[in-house]
Amino acid sequence: MRLVGVIIKSLKEQVRSLWVLLLTLSMGPLFIFIYFLITESSKPIYKVLLLNQDAGAMVDGKMINHGSFLISFVHHPSLDSIKIPFTLEVIQDRNKGVALLQNNKADALIILQPSFTESIAMFGLKNAPDSSVVEFVGDLTKTGYLISAIWANEIIHEFALHLTNTKRVVNVKETPLGTSGKISEFDMLVPGILILSLIMLMFTASIAFVTEVEHKTILRLKLSLVTTAEFLGGVSFVQLLVGIASLLVTLLTAVLLGFQYAGSLLVMILIAALTSLSIIAFSLIIAAATKSANEVLVVGNFPMFLFMFFTGAAFPMKSEPLFTIAGYSINLQGLMTPTHAISALNKTLVMNMGLKAILPEIIAILFLTAVYFFIGATLFRHRHLKLVTG
Repeated sequence: MRLVGVIIKSLKEQVRSLWVLLLTLSMGPLFIFIYFLITESSKPIYKVLLLNQDAGAMVDGKMINHGSFLISFVHHPSLDSIKIPFTLEVIQDRNKGVALLQNNKADALIILQPSFTESIAMFGLKNAPDSSVVEFVGDLTKTGYLISAIWANEIIHEFALHLTNTKRVVNVKETPLGTSGKISEFDMLVPGILILSLIMLMFTASIAFVTEVEHKTILRLKLSLVTTAEFLGGVSFVQLLVGIASLLVTLLTAVLLGFQYAGSLLVMILIAALTSLSIIAFSLIIAAATKSANEVLVVGNFPMFLFMFFTGAAFPMKSEPLFTIAGYSINLQGLMTPTHAISALNKTLVMNMGLKAILPEIIAILFLTAVYFFIGATLFRHRHLKLVTG
């Protein structure tokens, strides 16, 4: 019953700290909206220039120019499983195309030689001319050129196979993992931002713990015989509800902006609950080092930014593993639970993997949560709960 009393009291205190609660609940949706605008405004568009010097050839008494047909073929439904935004512009002068490349107004220039149609039309004949050369011009150090050249080369090769009625020696079949063949850049960022919404608990949880000390209400705990476990458990339960609510609001915002997840919502909530507990446990360490809400807002910024920017929550990050345990790699960021939570969400939301696949991440989160809680509870009890019977 004392635990229920602590939970009710903590709920009331949380409602009184309305601005802190609103900050926590709104930060995730705000980041979702910001990243949505960034990805929408920075979607890559690769501009490919085509100079058709094809002289054409007489085929069955008709003059045919396959170079012109190639332009129409480019706009055929994509040959790849992922739709890549390309634009094709036909030009009449090589120097103009080179100038556009040099001024970063285009990514690649394709030049069809005069013998392009002839080499295709006479394919397989004894007196057939050598294969026509298709020239690619561009800055080989730029990603835009590399992507454009690969795409254009595939289209031209497929076009030639179609005209000569030949088949590939090897056909490559592409099988995307989960929904990875359909997701956008925005979709890839969502799992990290969902965890980012939970990291904001670092403020609300730390303030919830330290407010009792700041307002001297910690003395009431002694009179009511509330144990340390009941006090910490009651506050943590309320913060856990805040964390799950924050994740669901953030997820709803992402869905409204077009995000589609493939995994189970229950598994997602499980990951959110475990991650929330780990952040709450870490918040005990911050609360133990502070005496007021103002100190929390100052001291808590450093670990919060570490958790935000060095775990992949705000920006994708990857580093070399320090060691492996049963095949599961642990890097420096792995000492912070959001790293494992993001990995688990990627597996469930993007790869559509089940609970069994994320067991290593869950074990890592539970282990680190226990370490955080042991350190935080020990320090908090030593500094702030000496008067409370345990």
